[in-house]
Amino acid sequence: MKARHSALCVEEAEDVVKELRAELAEAGITLPSLGLDPVSLAREAPCPLVELGRCSVETARRLAAVLR
Repeated sequence: MKARHSALCVEEAEDVVKELRAELAEAGITLPSLGLDPVSLAREAPCPLVELGRCSVETARRLAAVLR
């Protein structure tokens, strides 16, 4: 049961990353490091975190503008 829950958590996190990447692309924004945090995946029962990563100052400005 625990393994199934972990698998669903990872699957959901992967789906969210794909969705976020697509929505950001629609806004003309690319976060090069966007993905799943490998450390959170290494746990016995993974419950992954989404790593937004680093971006340029220009990308950060564009992201802030979209969020306003």
